[in-house]
Amino acid sequence: MLRSDFHFDLPPDLIAQHPAKDRDGARLLVVDAPSGTWSHRGIRDLPELVPTGSLCIPNDVRVRHARLFLRRSGGGAGEALLLRSLGEGRFEALIRPGARLKPGASATVVDPASGAELARLDVLETLPEGLRRVRVHADHGLDWDEIDRIGRLPLPPYIEHAAEAEDETRYQTVFAAAEGEAVAAPTAGLHFTPALISALESRGCGWHPVRLHVGLGTFRPMTADRLEDHAMHEERFEIPAATAVALEPVLRDRSRPVLCVGTTSLRTLEGAWDGASLAREGATRLFITPGYCLRTADHLLTNFHLPESTLFVLVSALLGLDLAQAAYAEAVKARYRFFSYGDAMLILNARSSG
Repeated sequence: MLRSDFHFDLPPDLIAQHPAKDRDGARLLVVDAPSGTWSHRGIRDLPELVPTGSLCIPNDVRVRHARLFLRRSGGGAGEALLLRSLGEGRFEALIRPGARLKPGASATVVDPASGAELARLDVLETLPEGLRRVRVHADHGLDWDEIDRIGRLPLPPYIEHAAEAEDETRYQTVFAAAEGEAVAAPTAGLHFTPALISALESRGCGWHPVRLHVGLGTFRPMTADRLEDHAMHEERFEIPAATAVALEPVLRDRSRPVLCVGTTSLRTLEGAWDGASLAREGATRLFITPGYCLRTADHLLTNFHLPESTLFVLVSALLGLDLAQAAYAEAVKARYRFFSYGDAMLILNARSSG
């Protein structure tokens, strides 16, 4: 299939620049995959929409302050997006401008408001896929907790404002763990409040987190014209023992429905399941495209995604391309808000449509 098959027209004013007033106040388009029907609801309706007794699988990864502002040795500006810690202050990173920050170059990490010097960044090596290996240090190499104190939240480029106080809480899930190294939020999880989770649990639903360290595999745009020519970037995952114990019997005998809260949770389960057990940790480059038959999840909660993105391709795999395009056209017509801070879609019975 062609990347252009997954194009749709999206008015720019539907791209959400700020979250809804209330965390659980977003709208919800509910789509039943086998029947091709949909209805308009709200996130607060999830407890009555999700089948009783479902196992809910969110991604509890923490979004890091992975965006660093740089001043190059000649005085010019630059940026680094830290993707993965390699220990001792070393990271895989995207660097801009790459032509000026080659191996051997150094830059100062600065506060973008005051210009104060915060740390040094040394470019160590060029890596595949346009990445660099860098070291961030002051009098020692910095770890993620120290990076969180000097960096900024890496809001997506379609959010036009710099990170503000509101983003510090709203671009992080309420259930985020202390660990992890995501550079983009698992956005379906942003809608949940403790009260909403409790309401699901009161209907017999389980809450069993996994962790995908969200990186380039989730958000890097497709550039190849054909789907089969797109290479997904590797992303690491972890599945806690308690989640595996609860989930593995269900996956083996299909005794309870499984709802993935977000595409990252879905890709984690699909990448970790071998038909008998879940890998406790590993990495995935899984690209879910039309024709893929789900093996783990029955339902998916997800936000609305970019045209021609790997995530809209995933939605099309669960619904079929025609229904996915029709549902997104309905969302545009009804003026749903798109992307990270936008509204959501609940796909029901996706597995049975594979």
